[in-house]
Amino acid sequence: MNKSFLLKGTIVFILCATITSVAVAELQSVSVGGELRIRGRWYINTFAPRTERIPPAFIQKRPVGGNRISSIFKWDDEGSDWTRYETSVLLNFKADFTDNVSAFIEFYDWHIWGEDFRSRDYVTGIDTRADSKDDVEIEQAYVEVRELFGAPLTLRVGRQDLIMGKGWLVTNMLTPSQYSSHDAIRLTYKQGDWTVDAFASKLNDRFQIEQDGDIDFYGIYGTYAGWKPLTVSAYWYFLRDGLSPHDTTGNPVMEFAEDLVGRDDYGVTKLHTVGIRAFGKSTGFDYDLELAYQFGDADSLGATFKPIGMIYGDDNAHWGDLGAELTLGYTFEDVKWSPRIYTLGVYFQGHDNRSINFWDWLNPFYEPEASHSFNRLFSDKNYLPTVNDNGWLSNYWQVQLGFELKPTEKILLHVHGAYDGIVSPFDPPKTFKVLGRKFYAAPLLSFWTDEGESDIGWEIAAWIKYNYSKDLWFMLYGNYLFVGDGLAQGAYIQGNGTDFSGGSDNNDAGYIFWMTVLKF
Repeated sequence: MNKSFLLKGTIVFILCATITSVAVAELQSVSVGGELRIRGRWYINTFAPRTERIPPAFIQKRPVGGNRISSIFKWDDEGSDWTRYETSVLLNFKADFTDNVSAFIEFYDWHIWGEDFRSRDYVTGIDTRADSKDDVEIEQAYVEVRELFGAPLTLRVGRQDLIMGKGWLVTNMLTPSQYSSHDAIRLTYKQGDWTVDAFASKLNDRFQIEQDGDIDFYGIYGTYAGWKPLTVSAYWYFLRDGLSPHDTTGNPVMEFAEDLVGRDDYGVTKLHTVGIRAFGKSTGFDYDLELAYQFGDADSLGATFKPIGMIYGDDNAHWGDLGAELTLGYTFEDVKWSPRIYTLGVYFQGHDNRSINFWDWLNPFYEPEASHSFNRLFSDKNYLPTVNDNGWLSNYWQVQLGFELKPTEKILLHVHGAYDGIVSPFDPPKTFKVLGRKFYAAPLLSFWTDEGESDIGWEIAAWIKYNYSKDLWFMLYGNYLFVGDGLAQGAYIQGNGTDFSGGSDNNDAGYIFWMTVLKF
């Protein structure tokens, strides 16, 4: 009996038990709830339409992860700034049954103001822009059974939010105003000071393309809270992409030749993440340390690193990256406004292998090495909002120092300064300057480079949050970024280390937003 059959059989058994429980339960009550989020955003000197930053002639044979180097950032005070208003709506219904059974369904809509609703054609009044095909989505729809088999087990089956721990790597948000859920089966054991979650999630079903081509996500997350000063968690996540990429789809003779030389030999992508977290509070101090290490076969990533002008990517790519976050704070509880000072450090390892040497440049059979960085999975943790972090900034580190004040029970004021750096910089083509303007020196001589800069820059950020009631709050946030040479020149820090950050200048940038949230 193979493992796949055993796993599927176990899942079918659990589903049958769940359906049986629901079938015999009787409806007791139905409740309605939801949430409304509204946000206005203003980016200064930050965004521009995606533009080519380095011409392909200067990066020939370099494995940059695509056939060109482009960026959505400008770091330039020329051109317009970026503004947007957006709203997200959640509306949910919960049905409670007898025998510890409940069902939950939640509808979700996120939209940008002025899009998908009204026409710009105010002259004629003809509405040509309305498009409602994707306005309302099902965010959650699951059945939950508690005290399964008389044990302290809770089973949840269906589309659902997954939040593991504080949500550092797995959470239910894409951005502060956008939600994300999983089609999953989740089993939770909770007894005394112990809590263990196990889940299996289907991210993509490719049955029409390949029999074993799905993307699946599994995890186990355990927590022990038996000692008040320190709670400890440990976890393992496993993301599997069963689709094997190909550089070519040639005739049998070509495939035979590739087998002989060991090229275009991609397999299944397997990303493992193992981590620990220790956190707590004691005598005014608060502390939180989370460490994670990723390893596994990165075939789907390696396939994207075909050197420009060549055919084959890296079919032996592997992850091997560390991620970490440490927060240490102290609250003066007996002082007016309860001031809290804190420091935060964050590190996401990256390996930039996009440079080549002279011998690689000469070698017609040169084999590239993929660049890889810590993959932040399904996080929305935003360490650097002006660079549009939103949980996908990697190959990056930050040190932060700040303080918080509570002038009243309903108001929280936060201020911090931070320095941000690049772990593994990108080496740009060799340049020279004429009258202060930069020019690339040598087309086709792509081995000739300048040393990459590593500074993203200094930043100052502040926000104030007003909790009008337990259900309604308002926030105003501002961030000013002193753009460093590494950010302006460009490095691969976006998209988990796969997207370029370079702009057309090095002007300072900023980000301001306001936000209100009402729960009901």
